[in-house]
Amino acid sequence: MTPSNSGNPSARSRPFAPVVLADAAGEYFTVPQPTPYMSIASGVTDLARDKIPAIVHANATARVQTVTPAQNPFLAEVLAEFAAITGVLVLINTSLNVKGKPICGTPEMALDCLAGSGLDALMLEGWWVTK
Repeated sequence: MTPSNSGNPSARSRPFAPVVLADAAGEYFTVPQPTPYMSIASGVTDLARDKIPAIVHANATARVQTVTPAQNPFLAEVLAEFAAITGVLVLINTSLNVKGKPICGTPEMALDCLAGSGLDALMLEGWWVTK
């Protein structure tokens, strides 16, 4: 997903966290190593600022998750297909929530999050749901 963001990313209280294929991470992030557990706040590149501003913190970082096909074949395939369609190699990670709400634990919660946030679309249990 590439959430829309009509203004400055620092105007939002908290950006979304991105997930990217490990071998493409350098295009969007300055992360020095794989980060499969979102344990590092990485600097972002100009491409990230331009294409996916909704993941950029006010201090120009993002809490990125990297993934390889060996770690998660399904997610890696989704990332590759999304990139083929949109040219963007980044999606929002699986800890989906917005400020003040718990992490989405059910499909209903995820759909509510989609409806009440700046997200454009959601992949949910094999379904692609858009606003």
